[in-house]
Amino acid sequence: MLLFSLTPLLAVILVPLYGYLDGYDLYEWLAFLGMMLFCGLSITAGYHRMWSHKAYKGHPFLRLIFALGGACALQNDVMHWASDHRRHHRHVDQNDRDPYSAGRGFWFSHIGWILRNYDSGKEDFSNIKDIQQDKIALWQHQHYLLLVLLTNIALPAFLGFLHGDIIACLLLGGLLRLVMSQHVTYLINSIAHMWGKQTYSDASSARDNPLLALITYGEGYHNYHHTFQWDYRNGVKWWHFDPTKWMIRSLSWVGLTTDLKRTDPARVETARLQMQYQRAREQFEFRDIPDNLRAKLEQEYEQFQQLLRDWNETRQQWLEAREKRLQETLAQWERMELRDSYKELKFALKIQRKRWHEVLRSLRSAVATAA
Repeated sequence: MLLFSLTPLLAVILVPLYGYLDGYDLYEWLAFLGMMLFCGLSITAGYHRMWSHKAYKGHPFLRLIFALGGACALQNDVMHWASDHRRHHRHVDQNDRDPYSAGRGFWFSHIGWILRNYDSGKEDFSNIKDIQQDKIALWQHQHYLLLVLLTNIALPAFLGFLHGDIIACLLLGGLLRLVMSQHVTYLINSIAHMWGKQTYSDASSARDNPLLALITYGEGYHNYHHTFQWDYRNGVKWWHFDPTKWMIRSLSWVGLTTDLKRTDPARVETARLQMQYQRAREQFEFRDIPDNLRAKLEQEYEQFQQLLRDWNETRQQWLEAREKRLQETLAQWERMELRDSYKELKFALKIQRKRWHEVLRSLRSAVATAA
């Protein structure tokens, strides 16, 4: 309670006071930004996507960096963090079993669950036997307090010593960074389960919140994550702001990350389609909607599903054909035929998606008129 109340209070008072009296320069703000990224990406890419969900494998050097950054973030050691998070996914929204269930309110899911010993948050390492075999995670667990002191006090003080202003770097890179990096992570437990869209599933309270993704290194696409938690991406589209995804992918080019797991595109599209169809059905359930529009919705939905199945089947054949081509076991004309079929279905899927959205727009217009 003292830690989580005094650090924000001191940050609010001391950081602007020192800024007024002495000021901060570019070096000190860059030190703050660098340590924010160090802590934040260690949590999102390391604690979360690598250790908790095994969405990819990390080189020992990378795991060491993440272990140090996680200690700097002061969000407990990786064993406690991953154990709590796996229970959260397994029992999401179950108030008596989800450690930070959003069903108990914003305050509880944001930080309240940390401040008291609730039964839902009891220590239980039975779900992290794989992480207990990781020597780096075990080392961090055994030396956590020392690592916390070194990364939160010694590191910013050293950066300040190099520049000639230890206090400024301790205030920005130490105190302010600590408070902000902690609460940025906690927003995923609270806001990302309350505000946003359930794009792929309504089986849990998790929401996609693109604005939240801007300050959480891509973690704001939380409905996708809860639906496909083994995927190393949270922002599945190329334009989604997900720097954690970009970093993991980039590190794979130099061998620091391997075995990156991705959800099949057809499965993602099917989940999105089912949610859109479900909402459309709910919209006209008790409305005076023309029968032809109802029939059109059902027809387009069935066609879209069938096209997705055909596209996925052809896609799998094309991928297999590419593998066989490496072994020169597939005739040239067969490969060309599969490639052309795949491209044709991909184009048909694009047209079908446009038709589907036209039907949804017509339905929304009819609902508005009926209202």
